[in-house]
Order: sequence, then C-alpha cells, then structure tokens
Amino acid sequence: MDQGRSDRMLGALGAGIRERRQSLGLTLKDVEGATGLSHPFLSKIERGLSRPSMRTLTLIADVLGTTAHALVALGSAEDFGGVQRRSALEVEHSTGMARFLVRGAWPFLPVEYRSGPSEFEEYYTHAAREMIYVASGRCEMEVEGHGTFKLGAGESLFYGGHVKHRWRQLNKGSLRVLLIQESLEATATLGPDQPERSRPPR
Repeated sequence: MDQGRSDRMLGALGAGIRERRQSLGLTLKDVEGATGLSHPFLSKIERGLSRPSMRTLTLIADVLGTTAHALVALGSAEDFGGVQRRSALEVEHSTGMARFLVRGAWPFLPVEYRSGPSEFEEYYTHAAREMIYVASGRCEMEVEGHGTFKLGAGESLFYGGHVKHRWRQLNKGSLRVLLIQESLEATATLGPDQPERSRPPR
C-alpha cells in the first residue's frame, strides 16, 4: 500500500475513534485510566500519527463499548470497496499482521490473520457474534465453557463473542485465518452461546 493511502486510512481510523469517544462523553484521560495506555499515545492514534496494534485497538474498543473490528469500520463509509489487494488497513497482531478487509457500515466485519500466537494469550470478549474460518494451516480455538476446538483448512467455528474465547496457531508453517464479526451497529441481538463447527465435505 502506498504511504499516502496508509496515512489516510490511519487518519480515518483515528477520527472514528475520537468521534466514538466524544459521543460517549469520555475524555482521553478517561480512556487512559481505563486502558493503561498513555494520554500522548492515545492522542497520536486519534490524530492518525500512530498505528495501534490489535491488542491496543481491543483495549480502546472495550472502553468505547464496541470491538476493534467495528472501530476500523467506523472510520469510513464505503458502499463499494472494489477488489481488496493491498489497500486494507493492517495492524500488528502477536507475531504477525491482521488485515481489515471491510470498511463502512456493513453487517459483517472480516479480518485476515496471516499468523497467530503459538501459545494462548488473554481471552477476548465482546458483544458481537463471531466466526473463525481457516483458509490454510491449523489453529485451536478455546471457548470458555465449551472446550477447545482444533481447526484445519476449510473448517470454521462460530460462537457468541460475549463468551470468553482465544486462539492459537498449531502448525509451524503459514496460516491464514478469517475472523468475521457481526457489526454491532447492524444488529443488537445475540445468538446462542453454543459454538457450532463446520467442516468441508469429504
């Protein structure tokens, strides 16, 4: 992606975060106190001068009552995105990168992960329903109260995001995973907590 487009996308992300924060009547100091992230760092993110990691976006999103996926979508409104090659926003995630594939007010918010942590990290929880689809490689998803699920290429799992969940990479080679959330702005309903798994036909 060219630097100019990258800067514009970071600017849009920062503007979306700032607008969401202000609509909730929160100050940067409020977000600092809730997340442990410094006031100057948060200010740079909102001004599009710093690229946050996925974990940082998640911390901010928790305070703002949304998700990292939705924060990125808030930064723009596109009715037609065209073919997505290298034009999507990328942020650091564990040992690799996460690529946001949709911007604007869409009911689905997919993010592509090209690698994952080798060990389980902190749990994620949020109000949006979610599914994980493995395009290549192998990973393991842990959903609290339901156990762990080993997933290979072509397999998927969906679950209520308000149930604690986390995942890790099992193979040592390449991994491509799609993590797809529903948009909180598109629907306020939650489905059943019970995870359901889909496998490709044999």
